[in-house]
Amino acid sequence: MIPASFDYKVAESAEHAVALLTEHGDEAKLLAGGHSLIPMMRFRLATPTVLVDVGRLDDLRYINADNGTISIGALTRHSELEHSELLAQSCPMMASVAALVGDPAVRHRGTLGGTLAHSDPASDLPAAVLALGGTIVARGPGGDREIAATDFFTGYFESALADDEMIVEVRVPAGGAGWNYQKFNRRAQDWAIVGVAVANAGAGVSLVNMGSTPLRASAVEAAVASGASAADAAAVAAEGLQPPSDLNADADYRRHLARVFTQRALNAAGVA
Repeated sequence: MIPASFDYKVAESAEHAVALLTEHGDEAKLLAGGHSLIPMMRFRLATPTVLVDVGRLDDLRYINADNGTISIGALTRHSELEHSELLAQSCPMMASVAALVGDPAVRHRGTLGGTLAHSDPASDLPAAVLALGGTIVARGPGGDREIAATDFFTGYFESALADDEMIVEVRVPAGGAGWNYQKFNRRAQDWAIVGVAVANAGAGVSLVNMGSTPLRASAVEAAVASGASAADAAAVAAEGLQPPSDLNADADYRRHLARVFTQRALNAAGVA
């Protein structure tokens, strides 16, 4: 299908992008890599009247480490995460998960900020940021504000971002001990039918495609904290959750997959 007509603006800076968002309100959408937004526009699931292109803002493409925190610019591409030597040493989970996103074409255009802002419950990197206890920095007319990843995802394709805000940075703690990511899909480039991210030997556990948002597996985290085995902790992975049913899997099958892959991820992360 052909998208509805729209105006196209090129942002010269993050502040310029925010000004354009403020001017046009909820009729405007940011365009970074475009792999999420453009398909939605083609199917008329999104019909912005203004596209604000932020893909040329190279000052938002970086990966830095300082005082135990990894700071990643919002427009850093998945391939840059995948091949970052700094991440490989200081936060290998982010590099490893980025390497599993889509195919090389997607990873060379898709951005971390765009992935988080899209808030797709089937997406890989939001689960990694959640499990790591990350923070999203949003910029609006009033300046920057920090949003905990646990508070960022509010609904299906919905986030805590205001209409006049954009993500400018993502922060995750440095550290590589006790992590793993398990993803079940039929083809390598497909969305996860179910995924599990484990960080810090089970202190942080998040689930992919098990609800309307990327979410923390709080029951698993509590079980690990109380000294439960990986098998016992994994047994409560789907507790209280309402996973979707679709052509790939029904809700009961997703619950089964969540338990199986949570145990595998916990074992690989060092939980016996």
